[in-house]
Amino acid sequence: MMGFSQMLDLSPDELLTTTRAVRRRLDLSRPVDRKILEECVSIAQQAPTASNRQDWHFVIVTDEEKRKGLSMLYKRGADAYFSRPGQLSSDPIQMRVKRSAEYLVEHIQEVPVHVIPCIRGRTDGLPAVAQAPKWGSIFPAVWSFMLAARARGLGTTLTSFHLAYEREAASLLDIPYDQVMQACLLPVAFTKGVYFKPAPRNDVSKMIHWNRWDAKS
Repeated sequence: MMGFSQMLDLSPDELLTTTRAVRRRLDLSRPVDRKILEECVSIAQQAPTASNRQDWHFVIVTDEEKRKGLSMLYKRGADAYFSRPGQLSSDPIQMRVKRSAEYLVEHIQEVPVHVIPCIRGRTDGLPAVAQAPKWGSIFPAVWSFMLAARARGLGTTLTSFHLAYEREAASLLDIPYDQVMQACLLPVAFTKGVYFKPAPRNDVSKMIHWNRWDAKS
């Protein structure tokens, strides 16, 4: 399974700092070979998992009709989100992110691959101490998948709009809703160009707290 795809020449630090949320630069016209996706999942399998349960699952959707069904749920979730008070911001960065998100909403059906990472068991209504092992198992695997995809010239972004209608998505994809929880939806496609740069971030000193919580500006 390993070694099928062409790898980008990226150092570990470059891979970690240039794996971006890709929306506008997804190549909607280029198909993605199944073996490349299998490689990415095999990398994700090596992520840490609580008690070594390895109870992740990846539902990979390439069927056009099923992607259409997921896209309808995704758009309904996005419409509900953007109609909420306080979602319109005049901040230039937030406005750019919103326009990028709206572009993906408009074109989500055209993205050739939808990947839905799942994990066995549900956390609905449970305290944080019970939820942490589940989310702490699936999201390292999600990030590993995204890194593996980036290394192979693919773009992804972690989205959650469809989860407002998780039960409907489960029905569409025959996921046993009561036993398996969907974590997110990853649109996956080759990127238009392979160069990405690190994103602007706040000064690291504003997020590090040594030994105790101290007020940050």
